[in-house]
Amino acid sequence: MASVVLSEAEKLYIVHGVQEDLRVDGRGCEDYRCAEVETDVVSNTSGSARVKLGDTDILVGIKAEMGTPKLEKPDEGYLEFYVDCSSNATPEFEGRGGEELGTDIANTLYRVFSCENTVDLKSLCINPREHCWVLYVDVLLLECGGNIFDAISIAVKAALFNTRIPKVRVLEDEEGTKEIELSDDPYDCIRLNVDEVPCIVTLSKIGYRHVVDATLQEEACSLASLLISVTSKGTLTSMKKVGKGSLDPESIFEMMETGQRVGKSLHIALQKILDEEESLGTSRPKVGFLG
Repeated sequence: MASVVLSEAEKLYIVHGVQEDLRVDGRGCEDYRCAEVETDVVSNTSGSARVKLGDTDILVGIKAEMGTPKLEKPDEGYLEFYVDCSSNATPEFEGRGGEELGTDIANTLYRVFSCENTVDLKSLCINPREHCWVLYVDVLLLECGGNIFDAISIAVKAALFNTRIPKVRVLEDEEGTKEIELSDDPYDCIRLNVDEVPCIVTLSKIGYRHVVDATLQEEACSLASLLISVTSKGTLTSMKKVGKGSLDPESIFEMMETGQRVGKSLHIALQKILDEEESLGTSRPKVGFLG
């Protein structure tokens, strides 16, 4: 993961500021940086989104392709995650430097989306045991400015909201041979319900307090962080500790309560942005990569 080198004086300044609920950029401990969310930014995908959270820049593209259901779940489709850490994000990702982080992020996303009812996978089934939709979720980390897990989860939810899957019909002839017919109408499609899709809230322990949406400088002052996936109703679906330091039980419970509270607010703000963008339809100006 990208890191910065700070002097002891700089670390002390950040830690003392956090104790007073005043961070270097003026935020409180439970405040997120300003986030920019834009959907439908990649034309040759079923759904896409770009999220800029401070200096962190994430692009997510989702491609729906037909596949065969898994043996253990013959009446469901499924999601596949792939994360690419661009070498432009930080020099540390050059060569194969970002592979380990990419695998870690992908495994975290698999864990978050393994919870039941996160996405209605049964709606992705076309023909039980034979055909289903497979959603390939490609995450590209363009720039790393701290708190990448939260930014990626926001981008994945926005891309899923934007995803449109063509409607299909299964036709059977007299001999029992089945054929799949795709609808020619681009507006005749399936939309996914993202109400239960969780967002990740990362809480970084700095000194005796914890902060959300840590910058690279704040991450350098934190020895342990807690990743919590929270639904729009405030339900915790998974939890993961990262970092070399330890967390005492009292801190974990406090961080869980903060994560629930902040997560609900994050979902409300994100859904408001997505609904506003959707209401503009084709008339909305697209910023894309030129903004």
